[in-house]
Amino acid sequence: SIKAIESNNKEDDTMWLTYWVVYGVFCVAESFSDLFLYWFPFYYAGKCLFLVWCMAPVPWNGSQVLYHSIIRPFFLKHHKAVDSMMSDISTKA
Repeated sequence: SIKAIESNNKEDDTMWLTYWVVYGVFCVAESFSDLFLYWFPFYYAGKCLFLVWCMAPVPWNGSQVLYHSIIRPFFLKHHKAVDSMMSDISTKA
């Protein structure tokens, strides 16, 4: 999804690809922190509001904000290592 977002061919799917990248990162982070966070009052209501904010049809929605401020800089910093790891895995497979 990140490769599709960063490609030169921009189509309408960029907004939803951005959402799915943010949602994937959120799910991975939540799998580690869910043991502690579900004890907080209104955790599930806050989680629902967060996900609605991430897919809201406005330019400042959560997926755009989080992707451009956190995920994209991290990916651009480490994309060569990820690409080489993926090519190593594909040659071993």
